[in-house]
Amino acid sequence: MKRTLLILLSLAACSLYGGGLTARVFNSGFLEAHDTYNGISVASDGNVYYALCSTSIDFGGRIYRYDPRRDEIKYLGDLTEICGEKGLKTVPQGKSHVLFHEYKGKLYFSTHAGYYNVVDGMERLATVVPEGYRPYPGGHLLAYGLKSGAFEGLSMVPEREAVLSMSMDRRRGVLYGITWPIGYFFSYDVGKKALRNLGPVAGQGENGKGPTYRVLCRSVAVDQETGCAYFTNPEGDIFRYRPGADRAEKVGDEDMRKDYFGKYDPADSGSMGYNWRQTVWHPGEKAFYGVHGNSGYLFRFDPAATRIDVLDRITSEPSRRAGMGDLFSYGYLGFTLGPDGRTLYYLTGGPVYENGKRVKGQDKVAMGMAKGIENLHLVTYNIPTRGYKDHGPVFYADGQRPTYVNSIAVGADGSVYTLARITENGHTRTDLIQIKMKR
Repeated sequence: MKRTLLILLSLAACSLYGGGLTARVFNSGFLEAHDTYNGISVASDGNVYYALCSTSIDFGGRIYRYDPRRDEIKYLGDLTEICGEKGLKTVPQGKSHVLFHEYKGKLYFSTHAGYYNVVDGMERLATVVPEGYRPYPGGHLLAYGLKSGAFEGLSMVPEREAVLSMSMDRRRGVLYGITWPIGYFFSYDVGKKALRNLGPVAGQGENGKGPTYRVLCRSVAVDQETGCAYFTNPEGDIFRYRPGADRAEKVGDEDMRKDYFGKYDPADSGSMGYNWRQTVWHPGEKAFYGVHGNSGYLFRFDPAATRIDVLDRITSEPSRRAGMGDLFSYGYLGFTLGPDGRTLYYLTGGPVYENGKRVKGQDKVAMGMAKGIENLHLVTYNIPTRGYKDHGPVFYADGQRPTYVNSIAVGADGSVYTLARITENGHTRTDLIQIKMKR
């Protein structure tokens, strides 16, 4: 009965919003897999590489490869074992929160903790652990050889923190990242094998309490021409790091404090503030496209002119009609430039209606939680024509809706891949799903 009702509700939503999409569900064989943020990319070999996360004290997250030509998933390894920490009884390497960055035949990525202490409703790096275990040893920078199939440990990150966001200067072979919870900005030169701690990006970061709390930027934007790296803080300041400098500098003539984005308290843990949520580099335009997560506004950032142009609100069509914010408190990370170099892809939320009324969520939640139930929508934006299109809500074949979606990768054939919660046989896990747009 429940399954029939779900199917009927999904069909009604598809009809109401003009179409809709059915996602294919994969089973990677990791029953305990938890939410993944970023953690998925398509490499030059055409395969989809992705991380499934763990919150267990006993085992880490896992890395997989999906080959679309063979329609085959391969398990590549456990993050804790890859980092050489198997059997050490430390808090495991439970997550990878970053994209896979390809450089000279290798994929570069990093690790994050998955087992936390919750203090005053906030997730903290675990200092209190079960008897016989030790605290988190710190995040690792890793590489995976596309031909060799071998993993390589590169370095641990500053101050035994985890890696929250990371990008790469692919011309010069330099990784840039931000740690969690304090938020140290760091660089790692692959050729020189040199790690540099370039200081905190936002006070005490997400380790702060009350007025000292600052949510950290989830997207380091690297100018592939100059090698400069950019990030934001919740106050809306934009910072630029010039290669070789000792610290990042605040860009003085531009910021993210736009009236269209809304008004935010920088110490609020229930939003990303004025931080940009996700950015992508457009090589043809030598500029970044990004999304301000809480408002859903698309913008273009020209680093040479240090100018932001606000372009359009690319939330789902029902969200635009409702005029209300979506229900994931940080906004969505599933934003990327497609292989054609012209199309932006965005996985975002859309309100659920029951008996003609929008289902409201909670007024406020802490640290990147969903405020309530919502549909998943796939939106595309054609850059040359400024053409927005909502392809409709996404459902599974049984009528369930994908939830906690904060990742995206697009294959050469236009297939969209992401990682979402799936409930089967009464059990919920996170796994790979595939969305094909209707032609």
